[in-house]
Order: sequence, then C-alpha cells, then structure tokens
Amino acid sequence: MPPPASQAHVVSVALSDRAYDVHVGPGVRARLGSVLPAGARRAAVITQAGVGWTVDSGLDQSVFTVADGEEAKSLAEVERLCGAMSQAGFTRSDVIVAVGGGVVTDLAGFVAAVYHRGIPYVSVATTLLAQVDAAIGGKTGVNLPEGKNLVGAFWQPHAVLCDTETLATLPARELRSGQGELAKYHFLTGDNLDALDLDALDLDERIAAAVRIKAEVVAADEREGGRRAILNYGHTLAHAIETAGRYDLRHGEAVAVGLVYAAEVALRLGRIDSERVAAHRRVVSGYGLPDRLPAVLDDDELLALFGRDKKAVDGLTFVLDSDRGVDVVVGVPEPVLREALAAVR
Repeated sequence: MPPPASQAHVVSVALSDRAYDVHVGPGVRARLGSVLPAGARRAAVITQAGVGWTVDSGLDQSVFTVADGEEAKSLAEVERLCGAMSQAGFTRSDVIVAVGGGVVTDLAGFVAAVYHRGIPYVSVATTLLAQVDAAIGGKTGVNLPEGKNLVGAFWQPHAVLCDTETLATLPARELRSGQGELAKYHFLTGDNLDALDLDALDLDERIAAAVRIKAEVVAADEREGGRRAILNYGHTLAHAIETAGRYDLRHGEAVAVGLVYAAEVALRLGRIDSERVAAHRRVVSGYGLPDRLPAVLDDDELLALFGRDKKAVDGLTFVLDSDRGVDVVVGVPEPVLREALAAVR
C-alpha cells in the first residue's frame, strides 16, 4: 500500500494541460498504479539491471533492460528500444515507465517522445540525481560523441515518483553525484544562503524543496527560452569534464567543481565578492564534494568544449551568480575563463 500522505510531499509542476505531480517520500513507488494515465492498456518498463528495484504497474507489463552507465544514452539504444517495443506491439494507448536514475529517465523519456510520435511516460526515480533534477521538467535526450544531451526533446512525464527508500541502497559515490545537483539549489533562488537554509531540512524535505524550485522555474519557462537556463548552473564546466572523459568524476561531482568555477568567473566579472565564492566552496565541501579541477584536463581543450555547450549561441556563455541571483551571461572573455580555471586547479 502507498505510505500515508503525511509521509510524502506532492509538488505540482504547473504546465496547463501538461501539468503533473511529483511525489517525494518513502515507498511512493507503490503509488504507480494510481498515477498512470487513464485508459493505459500496457506498460513498457525501461530500467537497468543494476537498479535493483522493481515496480508493479497493475497492467500487463514488459520489462526492457538497458546497459548500465552513460553508454545507454545513445541513438543506437533508442533505435533498439523502439524496435523492441514495436515487435512487442506497443502503441499510443500504452505507457512507458522509467525505473532508475537520470540515465534511464533521460533515455526512456526520449523514447516516449519519439515512439509513435509521442506516448505517455511515468518516471520512478531511484537515485538522488534523478529525484532532484533529471526526472523532472521534461528535458529528455541522449548523448553524441561530441557532447552530452545534444539530441533530445521536451516531453513532460505524466507523473514522477521520487521514492526516498531507494536512496538507502545507493553506493556512496552515486549519492554524492546527486548531492552535486542538490548543492546547485542553494544558489538558485537569489536568497541569502542562510535564509534558504536547505541545511536545516531532512533529506526528504530537502529533495522536495529542490523539486519546488525546479517546478517553479520549469512552469515559467518550459522550453528553456530564458530563465530555465539557470538550472544549468555549474554545468558548462561539468559537461566539458564529462565530454573530455579522461577522469573519473560522476556528473554531480563534476557539477560541484563547475559551481565553484562559475563563482570564480563571476568574481572576476565583478558580479559577486570573495565571500560569496567562499559560500560556494563551503556548500560543496559540506556535501563532501570536490572543488578542484583534475590536473589531467587541459585548458585549451576545456575552452573548446565550452564552445559546444548548448547555451553558446553567441560566444562563450555561462550561468553566473550575482546579487540578483543567477542568470545567463553571454560572451564571457576567454582571459577571464582561463584565470578562473587556474583558481580551481
């Protein structure tokens, strides 16, 4: 049975006819049957072998397992899944259920967006990274060798279940990866860090707070025409690190370094002071995350990768902090970026 309502937080993502609820709490995966779209006939459950959690949709369901790791986020895997679903007879009257972390929710969401030109999907997020970021907001996609998430679609889920029971089984580094995204939310509201006080909340409440922040941003800018880009705070350097691929940093760990780097860039542009930079380092270190760039990564390579970032439509572009909160800054000078890289070496 689903847990009592008092044990779960429900956050609405207000998108008119595409609105949906995000359920956060222990055991909420048991609510799956109650949040599926009305009239769904069958469920295609997309998951990874290493997830270790199963779900019961209450429908006739087939399970499709994808490879572990970022390797699963590929166009080849999208084609394989769509072919397998077609052979199994899935149609627009059915539903996809993604069970896993951000890799699974990104991949399954994109399959849902393109299979039969769009079918409903529900995400059962089992990692902290997925619960505070990847599973919410409808940005789906896969990677190319040239960079992360360069092929994708905006396709909102029908519902999201963030089951916090699943976090107890996460490996320590996987949990830290989610904490890197959680650290980002300390800086997104424009409030004083102490006024936001995420540190005072227990983990379920902290996840729900992050979901509320993201839901408000997504509702205001669903397709990243402006404000939604602030959710990429810390990600320009993070994606460059991941694309370079020669150092073992998980996504959230790379985001943590990216947050400190973005603060160092903002300092050099006169947007924030050294005390605010210190606050970034304090939050990152408080989660046990790295704040230094691996020496193996070359400045010239990173700068080239910055230019491939999806935000870089008119010069090198970053999301940067200020006394008004974070926003997008276009045309950041290369010498500033190099000085900031030295500061996080």
